[in-house]
Amino acid sequence: MSLVRVHNFSVSLDGFGTGEGQRLDAPFGHAGSRLLEWALPTRTFQQMGLHGEEPGSVGIDETFASRWATGIGVEIMGRNKFGPQRGPWPDESWRGWWGDNPPFHTPVIVLTHHWRRPLEMDGGTTFHFLDAEPAEALQQARALAGELDVRIGGGATTVRQFLEADLIDEMHIVLVPIVLGRGERLWDGLEGLEQRFHIEAAPSPSGVIHLTFQRRARAA
Repeated sequence: MSLVRVHNFSVSLDGFGTGEGQRLDAPFGHAGSRLLEWALPTRTFQQMGLHGEEPGSVGIDETFASRWATGIGVEIMGRNKFGPQRGPWPDESWRGWWGDNPPFHTPVIVLTHHWRRPLEMDGGTTFHFLDAEPAEALQQARALAGELDVRIGGGATTVRQFLEADLIDEMHIVLVPIVLGRGERLWDGLEGLEQRFHIEAAPSPSGVIHLTFQRRARAA
């Protein structure tokens, strides 16, 4: 069966995956770009159109960042990763943060309680809007992905919900040396999570620590 994976998901030292006050001009709230500063110089993120001030990096950060797309057939993301709106869609004018050619190039399932017709974009990305619990969303994602893997793209609430449902097989978390104090936390309610995974840490000269989680064998 295909795997369920998380990649390049950054959290602060106090566990926040985004800051408080997300809005159109602040996709990560008061965190600004601080959670992504490790990634912006990498070739992978520059190819996505997320440019830093430095040329593309080929160090350890690029090694981890570049695994993001390998073998992925579909992404599942939360409503707030797709856009800053809350509640019913006012119209269909909002088409995501990424322009006409989003970096996914696969189907994307956006979890939302409010119906919207599928949105076809350039480059092979189609956003499907779905009101479903994690297990049902994963079933539909696998139908779209074929034999390829499913990526859980975030935000923190979506990743946490899939962890709570015990549906994630592999996870790459980037521990960023900042303290945000408020926002959307990843780890709440996940006590004992380390017992489910084999965890390794790889420090980077950029100051972040790459944490990889591999699902331990399930009991028969």
